[in-house]
Amino acid sequence: MLTYDGAQNLDVTGPFEVFAMASDQWLHDYPGTAPPYAVEIVAARSGSIRMSSGIRLIADRRFQSVTGGIDTLIIAGGNARTAAADPVLREWVRRMARTVRRLASVCTGAFILAEAGLLNGRRATTHWGAADALARRYPRITVEPDALFVRDGRVYTSAGVTAGMDLALALVEEDLGHALALAVARRLVLFLKRPGGQSQFSTHLAVQSLPTGPLKDLPEWILDHLDADLSVEALAARAAMSPRHFARVFAKGTGLTPAKFVEKARLEAARRQLEESTVPMKAVAGECGFGTAERMRRTFQRHLRVVPDDYRKRFVHAVNPSPRPDHRAGGQRQ
Repeated sequence: MLTYDGAQNLDVTGPFEVFAMASDQWLHDYPGTAPPYAVEIVAARSGSIRMSSGIRLIADRRFQSVTGGIDTLIIAGGNARTAAADPVLREWVRRMARTVRRLASVCTGAFILAEAGLLNGRRATTHWGAADALARRYPRITVEPDALFVRDGRVYTSAGVTAGMDLALALVEEDLGHALALAVARRLVLFLKRPGGQSQFSTHLAVQSLPTGPLKDLPEWILDHLDADLSVEALAARAAMSPRHFARVFAKGTGLTPAKFVEKARLEAARRQLEESTVPMKAVAGECGFGTAERMRRTFQRHLRVVPDDYRKRFVHAVNPSPRPDHRAGGQRQ
């Protein structure tokens, strides 16, 4: 992990906890084998590095002293735009990018990759609050402001702060399999190991932000009954309100009209199904409340500018069992 003064502490420690726990889980499952990961922090100098919160982390060594042997290089966010102005740092990142198997950034760490020219012609994401700035400053990057993380070839970028843990879990899943990554997510008490295509602004977050009131439990009920009749009239009847009053109260509480909330919830559910399963399109459309595959296709095109089949081809990955222990017995990923 490349860090610097003013970096975001969780951008570093969040992913590191994922990799450390993955190693611990691996040794629990396969005693006597080597741990799969060795992690370290590098910075412009070894020793104490002050994070944006005031916490200090210890860099293991100067990044200039590292000339190779890195499997995965991750760049932290935070005060990244200032760090990106350092020509020595930019050149080192550019040089390392030619040798590493994977290159990644967390949050605004994408600005360092961008300044080094490593995101040109690629899709990328960053913290939602910095996405417009990234797109304006680097027009050769296709910025996806709503994604939790984006993979383009061997380059990965994630959204803000805790999304770095989602990215790290995805990397662990690539390396060690779905079962182990899921075990790590459970041990970290993460509510959901979220796929990269999931929105930074999900309907689940809208539910969490809803204040106590007459509709407090209704959005959660909607999420659990996407194949039900979720028209304004039906929902208003469930809330014992007139449709007009219900629509006004719902929009004030969630920031979305009932129709938009339902459509977004159905779209998110369908995206997860397409990313994580091989369930036929017709079945996905039915389970997620679209009724027909054609209606689901139109919704995907309107919101994502891609049809469901192409979306699945872009994001779905085979859910393989964990690799055999002897695959990792010879050494670690750094």
